[in-house]
Amino acid sequence: MLAPAKGQAAAECQRQPQAKAGDRPVGCSPPLRRGVVRSLSLAGTWLRVPAVATLPFLASAAVAATPLWVGRFDGSAGGLPAGWKIEHLNPRFAATEYRQRVWDGVAAIEATAVKSMALLARPLTVDLESTPVLCWRWRIDAPLLTADLDSKAGDDYAARVYLSFSVPPAALGLATRSKLALARSLWGATVPDAAINYVWDNKHPIGTLQASAYTDRAQLLVIESGAGRAGRWVSERQDVAGDFRRAFGDLPAKLTGLAIASDTDNTGESARAGFADFHFVARDGACAFP
Repeated sequence: MLAPAKGQAAAECQRQPQAKAGDRPVGCSPPLRRGVVRSLSLAGTWLRVPAVATLPFLASAAVAATPLWVGRFDGSAGGLPAGWKIEHLNPRFAATEYRQRVWDGVAAIEATAVKSMALLARPLTVDLESTPVLCWRWRIDAPLLTADLDSKAGDDYAARVYLSFSVPPAALGLATRSKLALARSLWGATVPDAAINYVWDNKHPIGTLQASAYTDRAQLLVIESGAGRAGRWVSERQDVAGDFRRAFGDLPAKLTGLAIASDTDNTGESARAGFADFHFVARDGACAFP
């Protein structure tokens, strides 16, 4: 399924970075192997992603020391956070439910899926030249039993984090533009030119990168796998600019949106996940988890 998203931008906040046990080390993107996910859409600055191992991003000392917060939640507020919107993609299935709560001391979004799928999404304006690394925390109760990223019937995940990108039409081939036009006629104008989905899978190795069973315009990257770290908060750190280059090569791209989901419409299973503390930092900057 294709996953569009939109909403209002949230305010930026600053916090002093501090180390936290369980964080991935700086620059520690898992090894990748070519391969797939679903998409989405949504607004930022053009980023030319060169086909080299290290991207020459420049960041001032002030920017490097200042996290850009894009998902900080109020656990006592309940309901949905300001600037985020539920995108219910297919009315044939129930929508995943979302609410703010405090979960084991963390102000978070709780997602509950029962044979359901819907995104909780917001637009972004992020300068990936200055702050290319996305930090966040998430958790699941358990991975799905019958999910299979190789098939449409199994394309479900206990937890997913979506990033959508726009690409200038001139940088896309005629065949790609035609496929996107068809997808937008079916799913709406917010289908993105490209998307990366970070997923908590049930069995594939961490670092697996694979095209979606639905479209190669969406690439799925396995960040966690199996039940070994289920039932507790897990901190993540991903070089978004580097992941985009590995997935789509040398394309000028603009990061336009962020969405989260717990997704069980294809497998008919149930899942519960938590998401918290989304922020961007410089490549050499520390994540700023509370």
